[in-house]
Amino acid sequence: MTETPALPVVWRPRTTRYVAYTTAGVIVLSMIVLAVVVAPQFKLFDRVLMILFGVLIGWVLHMLARCRVAADAEGITVVNAFRTRRLEWAEVIDVSMSTGEPWPTLDLSDGTSIGAMGINGTEKALSARQLAELRLLIHQQGEAPDPT
Repeated sequence: MTETPALPVVWRPRTTRYVAYTTAGVIVLSMIVLAVVVAPQFKLFDRVLMILFGVLIGWVLHMLARCRVAADAEGITVVNAFRTRRLEWAEVIDVSMSTGEPWPTLDLSDGTSIGAMGINGTEKALSARQLAELRLLIHQQGEAPDPT
């Protein structure tokens, strides 16, 4: 049985962060080197655009790497790539993640659902533990019925 984590708690993927930040660094550095050593027919404007393109790709990868799910006494904060949602405990009914899904889905009291990209399904053992902890907190802190 999973123990209830002490609040506040933050769940975030390990592999996604490592791969995204490593890739971003390599791309930005490569674009800088390319801009310096590129053929002379490329002007300063072209070189600056190469670097800006690398920075843009790095920013997108950063946005993917920053994903997390944070829980505190008041509720849950879901930080996905381009959107952050703050949810009160009473708003979250349940969390589920079927085999093969990339991240869990939070079912909300208004009938909608949102993905929680901060728990990555590819990290099998880690995501199973994080999902179990989140589910336990939802049932303890929220108004969700106890699982039977």
